[in-house]
Amino acid sequence: MRLSQMRLLTATIVGSVVFVAGVAQAQQYDLILKGGHVFDPKNHVDTVEDVAVKDGRVANVAPHLSEKDAIKTVNVAGYYVTPGLIDIHVHAYAGTGERGSYAGDNSVYPDGFTLRSGVTTVVDAGSSGWRSFPDFKDRVIDRSKTRVLAELNIVGAGMRGPKYEDNLDDMDGEATAKVALQYPGVVVGIKSAHFTGGEWKPYEQAVKAGTIANIPVMIDYGSNRPERPLYELLSRVLRPGDIYTHCYSGLRGEQDPVTKKASKALLIGRQRGIYFDVGHGGGSFAWSVALPIYKGGFAPDSISTDLHIDSMNAGMKDMLNVADKMLAMGQTVPQVLTEMTWNPAREIKQEELGNLSVGAPADIAVLSVEHGNFGFVDMFDRKLLGKEKLICQLTVRAGKVVYDLNGISADLWNVPSTSDDRLARKWTAFSERPRPAKTIDAGTQH
Repeated sequence: MRLSQMRLLTATIVGSVVFVAGVAQAQQYDLILKGGHVFDPKNHVDTVEDVAVKDGRVANVAPHLSEKDAIKTVNVAGYYVTPGLIDIHVHAYAGTGERGSYAGDNSVYPDGFTLRSGVTTVVDAGSSGWRSFPDFKDRVIDRSKTRVLAELNIVGAGMRGPKYEDNLDDMDGEATAKVALQYPGVVVGIKSAHFTGGEWKPYEQAVKAGTIANIPVMIDYGSNRPERPLYELLSRVLRPGDIYTHCYSGLRGEQDPVTKKASKALLIGRQRGIYFDVGHGGGSFAWSVALPIYKGGFAPDSISTDLHIDSMNAGMKDMLNVADKMLAMGQTVPQVLTEMTWNPAREIKQEELGNLSVGAPADIAVLSVEHGNFGFVDMFDRKLLGKEKLICQLTVRAGKVVYDLNGISADLWNVPSTSDDRLARKWTAFSERPRPAKTIDAGTQH
């Protein structure tokens, strides 16, 4: 057959999309995490499977997915593969230049502290109020790789120190709720914190705002005042589904003075359906409180950091270090993973997060469990020894690798790529070495 009589079929390979006779044949997945121990508490998955990602969403969770179906496959055998971790207590309203303020210099930009710990979602816990939230959204929320959500401070000016946080005249539940309703799915809670007075107004107005906006209230109970005992807050003022943070601080009546176990206030709160959050921070976690309360049967519902400029270099360090403390106290790896994924997602009513359901956002943490001798420090610089430590090996945010501790997603520098570099942006946030385009004769394909 002469060439003039042949039908020439040409195929141009553009990454993993092959065009044959004008028809596109695309790969089924952008990324497969292969062979890891998948732990997804929402869906009761706790076994070795593969996780596939497409267009920023979880596309499949099943054993033995074919590498041929993905642009990129990463071997994660021997590691836990979990939903991206959710930290519901951080302070991220950085960049205003205000000294000594959580709406300023006390806060940190999230991306430098989250992705390397497997955290893909944070909730800023009241650094901004209804007056300042638009600036916080523009300055941090809209510019971060980390998903940043917010609890609005019941104080309209936000978390700017006692002058502002003790101002009863700036605590307006209706105004706070109005702004919260303008940003559904971004403003996910109301926060009251650091109040030193004896009045109930901060908490009652916070609950009012939470009720109008149908979102939970988180309480950092401030000074310990006999006029407003913790028992009354947890038995009368807060609603089921609200959140009490700093549950192991011991500073406001969390611990029974005789038994050293959970106080009657914590017990009645749990009976009523209030959630209890670690909120470690720089001064809200003591071994002398946490160990007896936990050993007495009172585990936290969620693990969080209370990340800010002091806690990050003190006993808290990061999300996984707080989880390591719970392991050292006797919790299991599945328990702490649940307290960092599905539990906090439910607490903030964002149940599309914290799971690996097909269609869920592809936010994923790949974690190893290291065994050895480790020391974990509380707010009084006292140490508890432990044998396990969680290490983040890889983080995927919105379907793309955004952190890779040991290059498990990377190819060796002096060997051919295992995936088409021109499609790298489908699965990674990192730069990939480009390759020249190829045009081939379809008749040579087999």
